[in-house]
Amino acid sequence: MQLGGMQDWQLRVTHLIDHAAREYGGREIVSRWADGVETRTNWAGIHRDALKMAQALRRAGVKPQDRVATLAMNHHRHLTAWYGTVGAGAILHTLNVRLFDEQLDFIVNHAEDRVLFYDRDFAPLVERMKPRWPTVRLFVCFDDESETGFEHWIGAEDGTTQWHAGDERDPCMLCYTSGTTGNPKGVLYEHRSTTLHAMAGMTPGVFSMDSRSVLLPIVPMFHACSWGLPWVAAAAGAKLVFSTVNDASVLCDLFNRERVTMSAGVPTVWLSLFQYIDAQGLEIPASLERVVCGGSAMPRSMIERFMAAGVSVAHLWGMTEMSPIGTTGADTWNWADLSLEERVDLKAMQGRVPFGVEMRCVDLGDPTHVLPRDGVTAGILQVRGPWVVKRYFKAEADATDPEQWFDTGDVAVIHPDGTMQLTDRTKDVIKSGGEWISSVELENVAVGHAAVAEAAAIGVPHPRWDERPLLVVVKKPGADVSEPELRAYLGEHMAKWWVPDAVAFVEAIPHTGTGKISKKDLRDQFRDYRWPERVTG
Repeated sequence: MQLGGMQDWQLRVTHLIDHAAREYGGREIVSRWADGVETRTNWAGIHRDALKMAQALRRAGVKPQDRVATLAMNHHRHLTAWYGTVGAGAILHTLNVRLFDEQLDFIVNHAEDRVLFYDRDFAPLVERMKPRWPTVRLFVCFDDESETGFEHWIGAEDGTTQWHAGDERDPCMLCYTSGTTGNPKGVLYEHRSTTLHAMAGMTPGVFSMDSRSVLLPIVPMFHACSWGLPWVAAAAGAKLVFSTVNDASVLCDLFNRERVTMSAGVPTVWLSLFQYIDAQGLEIPASLERVVCGGSAMPRSMIERFMAAGVSVAHLWGMTEMSPIGTTGADTWNWADLSLEERVDLKAMQGRVPFGVEMRCVDLGDPTHVLPRDGVTAGILQVRGPWVVKRYFKAEADATDPEQWFDTGDVAVIHPDGTMQLTDRTKDVIKSGGEWISSVELENVAVGHAAVAEAAAIGVPHPRWDERPLLVVVKKPGADVSEPELRAYLGEHMAKWWVPDAVAFVEAIPHTGTGKISKKDLRDQFRDYRWPERVTG
Protein backbone atom coordinates (compact mmCIF):
# COMPACT_ATOMS: atom_id res chain seq x y z
CA MET A 1 0.00 0.00 0.00
CA GLN A 2 1.34 3.42 -0.96
CA LEU A 3 1.65 5.71 2.08
CA GLY A 4 1.38 9.47 1.95
CA GLY A 5 4.43 11.51 1.10
CA MET A 6 4.64 13.72 4.19
CA GLN A 7 7.15 13.61 7.02
CA ASP A 8 6.46 11.51 10.10
CA TRP A 9 6.37 14.15 12.86
CA GLN A 10 5.02 12.86 16.14
CA LEU A 11 2.53 15.16 17.87
CA ARG A 12 4.26 15.34 21.24
CA VAL A 13 3.82 18.07 23.84
CA THR A 14 7.55 18.80 23.94
CA HIS A 15 7.24 20.30 20.44
CA LEU A 16 5.14 23.07 22.03
CA ILE A 17 7.86 24.23 24.41
CA ASP A 18 10.56 23.78 21.74
CA HIS A 19 8.54 26.04 19.44
CA ALA A 20 7.95 28.65 22.14
CA ALA A 21 11.63 28.79 23.10
CA ARG A 22 12.91 28.85 19.53
CA GLU A 23 10.44 31.34 18.01
CA TYR A 24 9.33 33.40 21.04
CA GLY A 25 12.12 32.80 23.56
CA GLY A 26 12.15 36.38 24.86
CA ARG A 27 8.40 36.55 25.51
CA GLU A 28 7.94 37.13 29.23
CA ILE A 29 6.53 34.81 31.90
CA VAL A 30 5.65 36.85 35.02
CA SER A 31 4.81 35.36 38.44
CA ARG A 32 3.36 37.36 41.30
CA TRP A 33 3.68 35.49 44.61
CA ALA A 34 1.45 35.79 47.68
CA ASP A 35 4.04 37.91 49.52
CA GLY A 36 4.08 40.47 46.69
CA VAL A 37 7.42 39.34 45.22
CA GLU A 38 7.46 39.15 41.43
CA THR A 39 9.74 36.94 39.35
CA ARG A 40 10.27 37.22 35.62
CA THR A 41 11.53 34.69 33.14
CA ASN A 42 10.63 33.88 29.52
CA TRP A 43 9.88 30.91 27.27
CA ALA A 44 13.59 30.27 26.73
CA GLY A 45 14.05 30.16 30.52
CA ILE A 46 11.13 27.75 30.96
CA HIS A 47 12.63 25.53 28.25
CA ARG A 48 16.06 25.57 29.90
CA ASP A 49 14.68 24.80 33.37
CA ALA A 50 12.35 22.10 32.07
CA LEU A 51 15.34 20.31 30.53
CA LYS A 52 17.14 20.53 33.88
CA MET A 53 14.08 19.19 35.63
CA ALA A 54 13.88 16.26 33.21
CA GLN A 55 17.51 15.46 34.06
CA ALA A 56 16.83 15.69 37.77
CA LEU A 57 13.79 13.42 37.54
CA ARG A 58 15.80 10.78 35.70
CA ARG A 59 18.59 11.06 38.27
CA ALA A 60 15.95 10.51 40.97
CA GLY A 61 14.93 7.25 39.32
CA VAL A 62 11.72 8.40 37.65
CA LYS A 63 10.90 6.15 34.70
CA PRO A 64 8.73 6.80 31.64
CA GLN A 65 5.02 6.81 32.51
CA ASP A 66 5.68 7.18 36.25
CA ARG A 67 3.24 9.68 37.71
CA VAL A 68 4.66 13.00 38.95
CA ALA A 69 2.19 15.08 40.98
CA THR A 70 1.93 18.81 41.65
CA LEU A 71 0.07 20.53 44.48
CA ALA A 72 0.47 24.16 43.54
CA MET A 73 -1.03 27.43 42.38
CA ASN A 74 -0.24 29.34 39.16
CA HIS A 75 3.40 30.36 38.76
CA HIS A 76 6.37 29.86 36.43
CA ARG A 77 7.89 27.01 38.45
CA HIS A 78 4.65 25.09 38.17
CA LEU A 79 4.75 25.74 34.41
CA THR A 80 8.32 24.41 34.32
CA ALA A 81 7.10 21.27 36.07
CA TRP A 82 4.45 20.72 33.39
CA TYR A 83 7.03 20.62 30.62
CA GLY A 84 9.85 19.05 32.65
CA THR A 85 7.66 16.12 33.69
CA VAL A 86 6.39 15.25 30.22
CA GLY A 87 9.85 15.94 28.82
CA ALA A 88 11.22 13.17 31.03
CA GLY A 89 8.60 10.80 29.65
CA ALA A 90 6.65 10.82 32.91
CA ILE A 91 2.97 11.66 33.39
CA LEU A 92 2.04 15.03 34.89
CA HIS A 93 -0.63 14.69 37.60
CA THR A 94 -2.08 17.97 38.87
CA LEU A 95 -3.75 17.67 42.29
CA ASN A 96 -6.66 19.91 43.21
CA VAL A 97 -5.62 21.81 46.34
CA ARG A 98 -9.27 22.33 47.31
CA LEU A 99 -10.09 18.67 47.81
CA PHE A 100 -10.58 17.01 51.18
CA ASP A 101 -7.92 14.76 52.70
CA GLU A 102 -9.95 11.64 51.93
CA GLN A 103 -10.21 12.57 48.25
CA LEU A 104 -6.50 13.38 47.98
CA ASP A 105 -5.71 10.13 49.77
CA PHE A 106 -7.68 8.14 47.20
CA ILE A 107 -6.38 10.05 44.17
CA VAL A 108 -2.66 9.92 45.00
CA ASN A 109 -2.79 6.23 45.87
CA HIS A 110 -4.92 5.34 42.87
CA ALA A 111 -2.50 7.20 40.60
CA GLU A 112 0.51 5.69 42.44
CA ASP A 113 2.34 9.01 42.26
CA ARG A 114 6.14 8.73 42.69
CA VAL A 115 7.07 12.40 43.14
CA LEU A 116 5.24 15.43 44.54
CA PHE A 117 6.07 19.08 43.87
CA TYR A 118 4.21 21.50 46.12
CA ASP A 119 3.91 25.12 47.22
CA ARG A 120 5.08 26.06 50.71
CA ASP A 121 1.54 27.14 51.63
CA PHE A 122 0.51 23.49 51.35
CA ALA A 123 3.36 22.13 53.47
CA PRO A 124 1.06 21.40 56.46
CA LEU A 125 -1.22 19.37 54.19
CA VAL A 126 1.74 17.49 52.72
CA GLU A 127 3.20 16.69 56.16
CA ARG A 128 -0.21 15.47 57.31
CA MET A 129 -0.69 13.26 54.26
CA LYS A 130 2.82 11.83 53.86
CA PRO A 131 2.08 8.70 55.93
CA ARG A 132 -0.98 8.06 53.76
CA TRP A 133 0.93 8.35 50.46
CA PRO A 134 3.38 5.41 50.53
CA THR A 135 4.13 5.47 46.78
CA VAL A 136 5.50 9.04 46.89
CA ARG A 137 9.26 8.78 47.38
CA LEU A 138 10.38 12.34 46.65
CA PHE A 139 8.91 15.65 47.89
CA VAL A 140 10.16 18.97 46.48
CA CYS A 141 8.89 22.41 47.52
CA PHE A 142 8.56 24.93 44.68
CA ASP A 143 9.16 28.06 46.75
CA ASP A 144 11.62 26.79 49.34
CA GLU A 145 14.76 28.79 48.62
CA SER A 146 16.99 26.50 50.69
CA GLU A 147 19.21 23.76 49.29
CA THR A 148 16.27 21.33 49.36
CA GLY A 149 14.00 23.57 47.28
CA PHE A 150 13.08 23.38 43.60
CA GLU A 151 15.60 25.90 42.21
CA HIS A 152 18.53 24.22 43.95
CA TRP A 153 17.25 20.79 42.98
CA ILE A 154 17.20 21.56 39.25
CA GLY A 155 20.24 23.84 39.63
CA ALA A 156 22.45 20.80 40.12
CA GLU A 157 21.81 19.88 36.46
CA ASP A 158 23.25 21.46 33.31
CA GLY A 159 20.29 20.91 30.99
CA THR A 160 22.30 19.12 28.32
CA THR A 161 19.80 16.37 27.71
CA GLN A 162 17.10 15.37 25.26
CA TRP A 163 13.39 15.02 25.72
CA HIS A 164 12.13 11.49 26.07
CA ALA A 165 11.34 10.14 22.59
CA GLY A 166 8.17 8.15 22.17
CA ASP A 167 4.91 7.73 20.33
CA GLU A 168 2.34 10.51 20.06
CA ARG A 169 -0.22 8.24 21.72
CA ASP A 170 1.88 7.88 24.87
CA PRO A 171 0.18 9.31 27.98
CA CYS A 172 1.39 12.72 29.16
CA MET A 173 -1.04 14.06 31.77
CA LEU A 174 -3.52 12.77 34.34
CA CYS A 175 -6.45 14.69 35.84
CA TYR A 176 -9.18 13.40 38.13
CA THR A 177 -12.83 14.36 38.07
CA SER A 178 -14.33 15.95 41.17
CA GLY A 179 -16.00 12.71 42.24
CA THR A 180 -19.37 14.16 43.32
CA THR A 181 -21.05 10.76 42.83
CA GLY A 182 -18.42 8.34 44.15
CA ASN A 183 -14.66 8.16 43.95
CA PRO A 184 -12.94 10.53 41.51
CA LYS A 185 -12.08 9.08 38.10
CA GLY A 186 -8.76 9.62 36.36
CA VAL A 187 -8.58 10.91 32.79
CA LEU A 188 -5.31 10.08 31.04
CA TYR A 189 -4.45 12.45 28.20
CA GLU A 190 -2.15 11.58 25.30
CA HIS A 191 0.57 13.69 23.69
CA ARG A 192 -1.47 13.60 20.47
CA SER A 193 -4.78 14.60 22.04
CA THR A 194 -3.12 17.38 24.06
CA THR A 195 -1.28 18.81 21.05
CA LEU A 196 -4.42 18.79 18.90
CA HIS A 197 -6.32 20.44 21.75
CA ALA A 198 -3.64 23.17 22.02
CA MET A 199 -3.77 23.83 18.28
CA ALA A 200 -7.56 24.18 18.45
CA GLY A 201 -7.22 26.46 21.48
CA MET A 202 -5.28 29.09 19.53
CA THR A 203 -8.00 29.56 16.93
CA PRO A 204 -10.22 32.68 16.82
CA GLY A 205 -13.28 30.61 17.74
CA VAL A 206 -11.75 29.43 21.02
CA PHE A 207 -9.13 31.54 22.85
CA SER A 208 -7.99 33.57 19.83
CA MET A 209 -4.34 33.71 20.87
CA ASP A 210 -1.10 34.59 19.13
CA SER A 211 2.26 36.13 20.07
CA ARG A 212 0.62 39.52 20.71
CA SER A 213 -1.57 38.05 23.46
CA VAL A 214 -0.88 38.75 27.12
CA LEU A 215 -2.69 36.08 29.10
CA LEU A 216 -3.49 36.08 32.81
CA PRO A 217 -5.09 32.68 33.48
CA ILE A 218 -7.12 32.89 36.68
CA VAL A 219 -8.36 29.33 36.20
CA PRO A 220 -5.99 27.24 38.36
CA MET A 221 -3.34 25.04 36.82
CA PHE A 222 -4.61 22.23 39.06
CA HIS A 223 -8.12 22.25 37.56
CA ALA A 224 -9.04 20.64 34.21
CA CYS A 225 -5.58 21.28 32.71
CA SER A 226 -6.08 24.98 33.37
CA TRP A 227 -8.40 24.73 30.35
CA GLY A 228 -5.31 23.77 28.32
CA LEU A 229 -3.95 27.33 28.50
CA PRO A 230 -0.33 26.47 29.51
CA TRP A 231 -0.10 24.36 26.34
CA VAL A 232 -1.95 26.88 24.15
CA ALA A 233 0.21 29.80 25.33
CA ALA A 234 3.38 27.97 24.31
CA ALA A 235 2.00 27.15 20.88
CA ALA A 236 0.98 30.79 20.40
CA GLY A 237 4.11 32.33 21.92
CA ALA A 238 1.96 34.46 24.21
CA LYS A 239 3.15 36.35 27.27
CA LEU A 240 1.92 34.73 30.51
CA VAL A 241 1.13 36.56 33.75
CA PHE A 242 0.58 34.38 36.82
CA SER A 243 -0.68 35.18 40.30
CA THR A 244 -0.69 32.75 43.20
CA VAL A 245 -3.61 34.66 44.76
CA ASN A 246 -6.88 35.75 43.16
CA ASP A 247 -7.42 38.87 45.22
CA ALA A 248 -9.26 41.44 43.09
CA SER A 249 -6.85 44.28 43.93
CA VAL A 250 -3.85 42.16 42.93
CA LEU A 251 -5.46 41.02 39.69
CA CYS A 252 -6.54 44.53 38.76
CA ASP A 253 -3.01 45.82 39.35
CA LEU A 254 -1.53 43.07 37.17
CA PHE A 255 -4.09 43.65 34.41
CA ASN A 256 -3.06 47.29 34.22
CA ARG A 257 0.72 47.07 34.73
CA GLU A 258 1.29 44.06 32.46
CA ARG A 259 -1.27 45.24 29.89
CA VAL A 260 -3.15 41.94 29.97
CA THR A 261 -5.26 41.40 26.85
CA MET A 262 -6.99 38.15 27.80
CA SER A 263 -8.07 36.30 30.91
CA ALA A 264 -10.03 33.20 31.82
CA GLY A 265 -11.84 32.26 35.03
CA VAL A 266 -15.12 31.43 36.74
CA PRO A 267 -17.92 34.02 37.21
CA THR A 268 -17.22 34.60 40.91
CA VAL A 269 -13.79 35.99 40.02
CA TRP A 270 -15.33 38.60 37.72
CA LEU A 271 -18.00 39.50 40.25
CA SER A 272 -15.26 40.17 42.80
CA LEU A 273 -13.35 42.26 40.26
CA PHE A 274 -16.46 44.33 39.51
CA GLN A 275 -17.09 44.91 43.22
CA TYR A 276 -13.48 46.05 43.69
CA ILE A 277 -13.34 48.48 40.77
CA ASP A 278 -16.75 49.90 41.71
CA ALA A 279 -15.63 50.46 45.30
CA GLN A 280 -12.41 52.11 44.12
CA GLY A 281 -14.03 54.18 41.40
CA LEU A 282 -12.03 52.40 38.69
CA GLU A 283 -12.86 51.08 35.23
CA ILE A 284 -12.42 47.68 33.61
CA PRO A 285 -8.70 47.57 32.62
CA ALA A 286 -8.30 49.30 29.28
CA SER A 287 -5.95 46.68 27.80
CA LEU A 288 -8.42 43.83 28.33
CA GLU A 289 -9.78 42.60 25.00
CA ARG A 290 -11.18 39.14 25.72
CA VAL A 291 -12.60 37.29 28.71
CA VAL A 292 -13.45 33.59 28.69
CA CYS A 293 -15.70 32.34 31.47
CA GLY A 294 -16.41 28.74 32.49
CA GLY A 295 -17.46 26.57 35.41
CA SER A 296 -20.94 28.08 35.58
CA ALA A 297 -23.06 30.48 33.58
CA MET A 298 -22.35 34.21 33.50
CA PRO A 299 -25.26 36.45 34.54
CA ARG A 300 -26.59 38.59 31.68
CA SER A 301 -25.61 41.70 33.61
CA MET A 302 -21.97 40.53 33.59
CA ILE A 303 -22.04 39.87 29.85
CA GLU A 304 -23.60 43.28 29.19
CA ARG A 305 -21.04 45.09 31.33
CA PHE A 306 -18.07 43.50 29.57
CA MET A 307 -19.59 44.18 26.16
CA ALA A 308 -20.30 47.81 27.09
CA ALA A 309 -16.59 48.18 27.92
CA GLY A 310 -15.59 46.81 24.52
CA VAL A 311 -14.44 43.44 25.91
CA SER A 312 -15.20 40.34 23.87
CA VAL A 313 -16.75 37.80 26.22
CA ALA A 314 -17.42 34.10 25.75
CA HIS A 315 -18.55 31.10 27.69
CA LEU A 316 -16.36 28.01 27.62
CA TRP A 317 -18.07 24.69 28.28
CA GLY A 318 -16.19 21.47 28.69
CA MET A 319 -15.20 18.70 31.07
CA THR A 320 -12.12 17.06 32.52
CA GLU A 321 -13.04 14.20 30.19
CA MET A 322 -12.70 16.59 27.23
CA SER A 323 -9.24 18.03 27.98
CA PRO A 324 -11.48 20.18 28.61
CA ILE A 325 -12.69 22.25 25.60
CA GLY A 326 -16.15 21.37 24.27
CA THR A 327 -17.75 24.61 23.08
CA THR A 328 -17.00 28.33 23.18
CA GLY A 329 -19.26 31.31 22.60
CA ALA A 330 -17.40 32.95 19.75
CA ASP A 331 -18.95 35.68 17.63
CA THR A 332 -21.08 34.27 14.82
CA TRP A 333 -20.74 34.98 11.09
CA ASN A 334 -23.73 37.35 11.24
CA TRP A 335 -22.57 39.16 14.41
CA ALA A 336 -22.62 42.59 12.75
CA ASP A 337 -26.29 42.16 11.84
CA LEU A 338 -27.46 41.26 15.36
CA SER A 339 -29.04 43.66 17.82
CA LEU A 340 -27.51 44.13 21.27
CA GLU A 341 -30.24 41.98 22.81
CA GLU A 342 -29.60 39.19 20.28
CA ARG A 343 -25.86 39.38 20.93
CA VAL A 344 -26.36 39.04 24.68
CA ASP A 345 -28.78 36.15 24.11
CA LEU A 346 -26.12 34.40 22.06
CA LYS A 347 -23.34 35.03 24.57
CA ALA A 348 -25.52 33.71 27.41
CA MET A 349 -25.43 30.26 25.78
CA GLN A 350 -22.49 27.86 25.79
CA GLY A 351 -21.54 28.29 22.14
CA ARG A 352 -20.39 26.06 19.30
CA VAL A 353 -17.86 23.29 18.92
CA PRO A 354 -14.44 23.86 17.34
CA PHE A 355 -13.20 21.44 14.72
CA GLY A 356 -12.27 18.31 16.66
CA VAL A 357 -15.49 17.98 18.68
CA GLU A 358 -18.79 16.49 17.55
CA MET A 359 -21.92 16.72 19.70
CA ARG A 360 -25.51 15.58 19.68
CA CYS A 361 -28.48 15.29 22.06
CA VAL A 362 -30.35 12.06 22.67
CA ASP A 363 -33.72 11.44 24.30
CA LEU A 364 -33.78 11.40 28.11
CA GLY A 365 -35.91 8.26 28.04
CA ASP A 366 -34.48 6.58 24.93
CA PRO A 367 -30.74 7.24 24.36
CA THR A 368 -30.92 5.54 20.92
CA HIS A 369 -33.14 8.37 19.66
CA VAL A 370 -31.08 11.30 18.36
CA LEU A 371 -32.93 14.58 18.84
CA PRO A 372 -33.32 17.38 16.29
CA ARG A 373 -31.25 20.56 16.42
CA ASP A 374 -34.30 22.74 16.77
CA GLY A 375 -33.33 24.86 19.78
CA VAL A 376 -36.30 23.46 21.69
CA THR A 377 -35.97 19.71 22.25
CA ALA A 378 -33.81 19.01 25.31
CA GLY A 379 -31.88 15.80 25.77
CA ILE A 380 -28.72 14.20 27.10
CA LEU A 381 -25.64 15.84 25.57
CA GLN A 382 -23.11 13.46 24.03
CA VAL A 383 -19.71 14.25 22.50
CA ARG A 384 -16.84 12.58 20.68
CA GLY A 385 -13.51 13.60 19.21
CA PRO A 386 -9.72 13.15 19.43
CA TRP A 387 -9.44 14.80 22.87
CA VAL A 388 -12.49 13.12 24.45
CA VAL A 389 -11.98 10.30 26.97
CA LYS A 390 -12.39 6.73 25.75
CA ARG A 391 -11.82 5.00 29.07
CA TYR A 392 -10.92 6.13 32.57
CA PHE A 393 -7.50 5.48 34.09
CA LYS A 394 -7.21 1.84 35.23
CA ALA A 395 -10.77 1.13 34.10
CA GLU A 396 -11.42 -2.14 32.31
CA ALA A 397 -14.37 -0.87 30.27
CA ASP A 398 -14.55 2.10 27.92
CA ALA A 399 -16.46 5.17 29.07
CA THR A 400 -17.98 5.56 25.60
CA ASP A 401 -20.26 3.41 23.45
CA PRO A 402 -18.99 1.52 20.34
CA GLU A 403 -19.54 4.64 18.22
CA GLN A 404 -17.42 6.56 20.76
CA TRP A 405 -20.20 8.86 21.97
CA PHE A 406 -19.42 10.00 25.51
CA ASP A 407 -22.39 10.79 27.76
CA THR A 408 -21.59 14.14 29.42
CA GLY A 409 -24.37 13.98 32.02
CA ASP A 410 -25.58 17.41 30.86
CA VAL A 411 -29.03 18.17 29.52
CA ALA A 412 -28.99 20.60 26.60
CA VAL A 413 -30.65 21.85 23.46
CA ILE A 414 -28.79 22.46 20.21
CA HIS A 415 -30.01 25.33 18.06
CA PRO A 416 -30.21 25.14 14.25
CA ASP A 417 -26.98 27.15 13.90
CA GLY A 418 -25.12 24.64 16.11
CA THR A 419 -25.16 26.75 19.28
CA MET A 420 -25.45 24.59 22.38
CA GLN A 421 -27.43 25.72 25.41
CA LEU A 422 -27.19 23.83 28.69
CA THR A 423 -30.44 23.40 30.54
CA ASP A 424 -29.36 21.15 33.41
CA ARG A 425 -27.41 18.16 34.65
CA THR A 426 -29.25 14.85 34.26
CA LYS A 427 -29.10 14.34 38.01
CA ASP A 428 -30.21 17.92 38.77
CA VAL A 429 -33.15 18.34 36.42
CA ILE A 430 -36.44 18.75 38.34
CA LYS A 431 -39.42 16.63 37.29
CA SER A 432 -42.69 18.19 38.38
CA GLY A 433 -46.02 16.65 37.43
CA GLY A 434 -44.32 14.65 34.68
CA GLU A 435 -42.70 17.73 33.12
CA TRP A 436 -39.05 18.82 33.24
CA ILE A 437 -37.92 22.06 34.88
CA SER A 438 -34.40 23.33 34.30
CA SER A 439 -32.62 24.22 37.53
CA VAL A 440 -29.94 26.06 35.54
CA GLU A 441 -32.46 28.35 33.86
CA LEU A 442 -34.11 29.10 37.21
CA GLU A 443 -30.74 30.03 38.67
CA ASN A 444 -29.78 32.21 35.69
CA VAL A 445 -32.99 34.20 35.97
CA ALA A 446 -32.70 34.52 39.76
CA VAL A 447 -29.18 36.01 39.68
CA GLY A 448 -30.49 38.65 37.30
CA HIS A 449 -32.28 40.23 40.27
CA ALA A 450 -30.35 43.20 41.65
CA ALA A 451 -30.39 41.83 45.23
CA VAL A 452 -29.28 38.26 44.44
CA ALA A 453 -25.58 37.35 44.67
CA GLU A 454 -25.95 33.61 44.08
CA ALA A 455 -28.81 31.17 43.62
CA ALA A 456 -29.27 27.41 43.36
CA ALA A 457 -32.43 25.43 42.55
CA ILE A 458 -33.07 21.87 43.70
CA GLY A 459 -36.02 19.52 43.46
CA VAL A 460 -37.76 18.73 46.76
CA PRO A 461 -40.34 15.91 47.07
CA HIS A 462 -43.91 17.17 46.87
CA PRO A 463 -47.05 15.19 47.84
CA ARG A 464 -48.90 16.18 44.66
CA TRP A 465 -46.35 17.04 41.97
CA ASP A 466 -43.62 14.47 42.69
CA GLU A 467 -41.05 17.29 42.91
CA ARG A 468 -41.19 21.07 43.06
CA PRO A 469 -38.28 23.51 42.79
CA LEU A 470 -36.89 25.12 45.93
CA LEU A 471 -34.74 28.20 45.27
CA VAL A 472 -31.84 28.75 47.66
CA VAL A 473 -30.54 32.33 47.60
CA VAL A 474 -27.61 34.34 48.93
CA LYS A 475 -28.34 38.07 48.98
CA LYS A 476 -25.81 40.69 47.95
CA PRO A 477 -24.21 42.57 50.87
CA GLY A 478 -26.49 45.40 51.96
CA ALA A 479 -29.29 44.35 49.59
CA ASP A 480 -32.67 42.97 50.51
CA VAL A 481 -35.52 41.20 48.78
CA SER A 482 -38.48 39.27 50.18
CA GLU A 483 -39.69 35.87 49.05
CA PRO A 484 -42.90 37.24 47.46
CA GLU A 485 -40.91 39.93 45.63
CA LEU A 486 -38.43 37.41 44.24
CA ARG A 487 -41.13 34.95 43.19
CA ALA A 488 -43.00 37.78 41.45
CA TYR A 489 -39.80 38.73 39.61
CA LEU A 490 -39.29 35.13 38.48
CA GLY A 491 -42.89 34.96 37.29
CA GLU A 492 -42.18 37.80 34.88
CA HIS A 493 -39.40 35.80 33.17
CA MET A 494 -40.62 32.19 33.01
CA ALA A 495 -43.65 29.93 32.85
CA LYS A 496 -45.76 30.22 35.98
CA TRP A 497 -45.50 26.52 36.78
CA TRP A 498 -41.69 26.81 36.77
CA VAL A 499 -41.68 29.46 39.51
CA PRO A 500 -40.32 27.92 42.76
CA ASP A 501 -42.97 27.43 45.41
CA ALA A 502 -40.60 28.68 48.12
CA VAL A 503 -37.33 30.54 48.55
CA ALA A 504 -34.78 29.77 51.26
CA PHE A 505 -32.37 32.61 52.09
CA VAL A 506 -28.97 31.42 53.34
CA GLU A 507 -25.58 32.93 54.22
CA ALA A 508 -23.68 30.69 51.81
CA ILE A 509 -24.25 27.97 49.21
CA PRO A 510 -21.91 24.93 49.29
CA HIS A 511 -19.39 24.51 46.47
CA THR A 512 -17.29 21.65 45.17
CA GLY A 513 -13.49 21.64 45.16
CA THR A 514 -13.60 23.07 41.63
CA GLY A 515 -15.79 26.01 42.63
CA LYS A 516 -19.11 24.77 41.24
CA ILE A 517 -22.31 24.72 43.28
CA SER A 518 -22.55 21.35 45.02
CA LYS A 519 -26.11 20.22 44.45
CA LYS A 520 -25.33 17.01 46.33
CA ASP A 521 -24.41 18.92 49.50
CA LEU A 522 -27.33 21.28 48.99
CA ARG A 523 -29.78 18.39 48.74
CA ASP A 524 -28.27 16.91 51.91
CA GLN A 525 -28.66 20.28 53.64
CA PHE A 526 -32.36 20.44 52.74
CA ARG A 527 -33.03 16.72 53.10
CA ASP A 528 -35.62 17.31 55.83
CA TYR A 529 -37.16 20.39 54.25
CA ARG A 530 -40.93 20.70 54.68
CA TRP A 531 -43.01 22.81 52.33
CA PRO A 532 -45.03 25.64 53.89
CA GLU A 533 -48.68 24.74 54.38
CA ARG A 534 -49.69 27.23 51.69
CA VAL A 535 -47.77 25.08 49.18
CA THR A 536 -49.17 21.66 50.06
CA GLY A 537 -52.55 22.69 51.40
